[in-house]
Amino acid sequence: MDHDLLNYLQSFLTDRRKGLFDKVLRERTYHFTVAVEDVYQLHNTSAVIRSCESFGVQQLHVIEEINTKRIDREIAMGAQKWVDVERHTTAQECIQQLRANGYKIVATSPHKNAYKLEDFDITEKAAIFFGRETQGLSDVVLNEADDFIYIPMAGFTESLNISVSAAITLQHIMSKLKSSDLKWQLTEEAFFYKKLEWTRKMIKDIERVESRYLEERS
Repeated sequence: MDHDLLNYLQSFLTDRRKGLFDKVLRERTYHFTVAVEDVYQLHNTSAVIRSCESFGVQQLHVIEEINTKRIDREIAMGAQKWVDVERHTTAQECIQQLRANGYKIVATSPHKNAYKLEDFDITEKAAIFFGRETQGLSDVVLNEADDFIYIPMAGFTESLNISVSAAITLQHIMSKLKSSDLKWQLTEEAFFYKKLEWTRKMIKDIERVESRYLEERS
């Protein structure tokens, strides 16, 4: 971790921007991540990115096995700059990567063994999967899932739009996580590198600026 480099680059930012980076990063987590599977409506994926950014989930996985589209930058309103978006060509590939990184797979589905959202155990690292607008999650995800959760509803409607469902789910589990005794925040190393990445995004002609830094140090 080159703290001298970070300090040098942050000298190009305002005090307000530097303080905002620290404030936001203290609220970010990799304890939970989100995966969306073959969402058809582009604005729904973009809205989920916004929800991740708003509630402090740093990473989103986008599975594009059937529907391959670019993220709608207008709907995401810049949120994609501050969230790590990982793209996958198959659900199986995504699940394998998540398991390798220590996540349990949680499907949002009114499965017979599903927990109500308020009863969901937040203690383990978890990847929350959301499916397509009409068909929901694929059999691959449902068969691989370690847990199932659903949002209880009292009306005639049996399901919510994916972006609404994601927002409700993330608001609940993140509030519960932040009020717990779990060590959910970014590690010192992750905090440093994310702040460095964000700082670099704010500086025009960053390659030239970093080259000048290296020249001054040599």
